[in-house]
Amino acid sequence: MTRLADIQISTLDLAPVRADGGAAQALHNSLALAQHVERLGYRRFWVAEHHNMDGIASSATAVLIGYLAAGTSRIRLGAGGVMLPNHAPLVVAEQFGTLESLYPGRIDLGLGRAPGADQYTAHALRRERSGSADDFPADVEELQRYFGLRTPEQRVIAMPGTGTNVPLWLLGSSLFSAQLAGLKGLPYAFASHFAPRLMHEAIRVYRNHFTPSAVLDQPYVMLGVPLLAADSDERAEYLATSAYQRILALLRGQSLVQRPPLASMDGLWLPHERQAVGDFLGLAAIGGPEKIRARLEVLLEQTGADELIFTCDMYDFADRLRSYEILAELRG
Repeated sequence: MTRLADIQISTLDLAPVRADGGAAQALHNSLALAQHVERLGYRRFWVAEHHNMDGIASSATAVLIGYLAAGTSRIRLGAGGVMLPNHAPLVVAEQFGTLESLYPGRIDLGLGRAPGADQYTAHALRRERSGSADDFPADVEELQRYFGLRTPEQRVIAMPGTGTNVPLWLLGSSLFSAQLAGLKGLPYAFASHFAPRLMHEAIRVYRNHFTPSAVLDQPYVMLGVPLLAADSDERAEYLATSAYQRILALLRGQSLVQRPPLASMDGLWLPHERQAVGDFLGLAAIGGPEKIRARLEVLLEQTGADELIFTCDMYDFADRLRSYEILAELRG
């Protein structure tokens, strides 16, 4: 049986913006969190690309990764992920080739197939470009060429980028990327931190289609997990109400800035909304240390995951730091 101490643990950060804060505070907190989890022995620290969301400050992932890398020394930094339909592969290759050249051996590039934005934002990002999720397999291959050694017939190169072999991950919340990651022999990260419904089937599809490659000789699965850990179950349930409020706001199309925790959510949501928030957080680890341990070890037993990457949507930064501390202590 796989135990928590047997696997790598990592962090996925969205640089959350508080109702009483701003982007600068969120970005500085992101660096402080990266430094904190580096000291605790976490494997990697990824940031996610989101646009047109007032509560998330991690939109310019490559810029933020450079800031984080300059302020840390060992932890791997990466995108979890770059939404490839929003960008020309050459631009992504140059950005991450630059990061890898400056911080060799510390950069990851996770790739998402969905735009991750509404149609108006997608248009603002792409303008007249025709890219879509259907281009994803070809775009991934194009990126692999840019990061590989230059060939004699290659007319366009990424500089920096050529020969850096930046590690690519495929991310997904459905089965398409699971199959593609398997066929290409790439590591696969499933977005179970917000879409857990297809998790088991996606893992099965990935492993069944896995073909050894120059990158991997066997499948490698990472799962996203919402982490809301505190020193007691009661404290964790109280702090989790900030996450509940933010997901409820997402479902309603309202502002996503972080809100303080509440004594109760009663009266704030309708029964179907409570169910939808619960489905969103279906894989969440919420509670004191022992409840967290039990929750994660059941997950590992059921999935055989190689790595878990944790989000933590708590209002007070000190509570977020403590949440990641508790998880690290459980591995000791």
